Amino acid sequence: MPGTATTAYREARDRLLALRGDPATAAAEFAFPRVEGPFNWAVDWFDEVARGVERPGLRITEEDGTSGSWSFAELSRRSDQVAAWLRERGVGRGDRVVLMLGNQVELWEAMLAVMKLGAVIMPTTTALGPDDLADRIGRGGARHVVVNAVDAAKFDAVPGDYGRITVGDAPSGWAPYADSAGAPDAPLGHPGTEPGDPLLLYFTSGTTSRPKLVEHTQVSYPVGHLSTMYWLGLRPGDVHLNISSPGWAKHAWSCFFAPWAAEATVDLFNYTRFDAARVLEHVRGTGVTTFCAPPTVWRMLIQADLSGGPGTLREVVAAGEPLNPEVIEQVRRHWGLTLRDGYGQTETTASVANAPGAEVRPGSMGRPLPGVPVVLVDPLTGQQGSEGEICLDLSQRPVGLMTGYQGDPERAAEAMAGGYYHTGDVATRDADGYITYVGRTDDVFKASDYKISPFELESVLIEHPAVVEAAVVPVPDPVRLAVPKAYVTLAPGWEAGPETALAVLRHARERLAPYLRVRRIEFAELPKTVSGKIRRVELRQREEQAAPAGTGTDWADTDFPELRGT
Repeated sequence: MPGTATTAYREARDRLLALRGDPATAAAEFAFPRVEGPFNWAVDWFDEVARGVERPGLRITEEDGTSGSWSFAELSRRSDQVAAWLRERGVGRGDRVVLMLGNQVELWEAMLAVMKLGAVIMPTTTALGPDDLADRIGRGGARHVVVNAVDAAKFDAVPGDYGRITVGDAPSGWAPYADSAGAPDAPLGHPGTEPGDPLLLYFTSGTTSRPKLVEHTQVSYPVGHLSTMYWLGLRPGDVHLNISSPGWAKHAWSCFFAPWAAEATVDLFNYTRFDAARVLEHVRGTGVTTFCAPPTVWRMLIQADLSGGPGTLREVVAAGEPLNPEVIEQVRRHWGLTLRDGYGQTETTASVANAPGAEVRPGSMGRPLPGVPVVLVDPLTGQQGSEGEICLDLSQRPVGLMTGYQGDPERAAEAMAGGYYHTGDVATRDADGYITYVGRTDDVFKASDYKISPFELESVLIEHPAVVEAAVVPVPDPVRLAVPKAYVTLAPGWEAGPETALAVLRHARERLAPYLRVRRIEFAELPKTVSGKIRRVELRQREEQAAPAGTGTDWADTDFPELRGT
């Protein structure tokens, strides 16, 4: 029989499902459940809804067209089996376990299994090399690692006394994950984890500094992601596709907690190199009902061709970086669906979004999600207002907020200073509560004494058909202090020459106020973190050190007689 924690979780979940399409009531009435006493999401929720259910809980389609499907019941049973085997290998409550796997069934089995043991999951991307792995294992205090055989050699140079488990052919000294198939599959019982016990340790993407180590508890992600489920618009029986790489928080958001909270099927299209046409084919041909992808992917899908229609899609959403209005309009024009933006961080669950049923205002990422106390705080005065840093009010501490940065008390204290959790993002809020992203606190700059939001300029630039991605940074200028420069990644078929530079600069000039004008442009691949986020800090540093000379891909507006004197 379900315990009180399970009952409270289900009631809150069902309340949000009932309020889908009624964002005003949801914002006014919803409160996250108070989970008291022992709680373990894998035992108290997943097993409760999964046992005996033969409907697919996970589907994975490979690049060659082959696919696999695992029922909720099978995932529940297999995770019990893997948990029993891991316990025999010495994995116990509180142990940190690195999971460095791709989009493969073993990842979902292992996440549930580690959770059922009361151990702590450390999701890790397969893109990391030995140096980064040594940092993560050292700072995270990992006791065990689970990796694919192809990545095992990376750990030869990673010191530490940790258990080594590999999926595939096991090298010497590694235990083969396949041996878990011989373990008993009876439920292990409740591990006794309390709501405040650690569950997840995530490293941030490190866009401006060394990655921080974020700690989440047995409730902060499992319960907090009810807000994410609500934003995604998920319903029981949905088939949810999310474009995200394992090892990053967004993968847990939309490929684990939110869909299974809604009792929806997690759908994956497993590719080695992104192919927009193949992704669209998959969406249309496999019964996907809800689809989440970062704006970069949506821009690639638009470049590919949306004319084939949305298939069975009902909800389309974007997250991971700001969503440009032009992308929303293109999706609406071709598919008749409203692409809804959402905002959150590794440190939080979904916090601000255009919820199902709400009016979407171009350029705005929506309003605070139910139960999330979002405020804008002036960095100078510390007062709440209509413009400032996006913060969470700790006097109403949201369930989905991290406990802090492990091993870094100074940055943890800075993030929680003054009674707020500080996101480091700046935004404005209109009279109706809609929040519009301006930029990172360290990305916004002044030119001719005007405050410049890179995102505002980038949104205009990507409206030009030549531009796939753009990043705007300040360039030192003796008269204006700084001027905006755009680094641009070109769409196929466009040449990095003066004709294209003039076309893009003219396009921006016709759509921006004089003080916002892009004065320089350079065609280049944008530097990114391993999670795919643009590292503007590298571009700013490049411009601060010395303007690039003679690259042949850098132009100023003064290079073109048509633009001089304006």
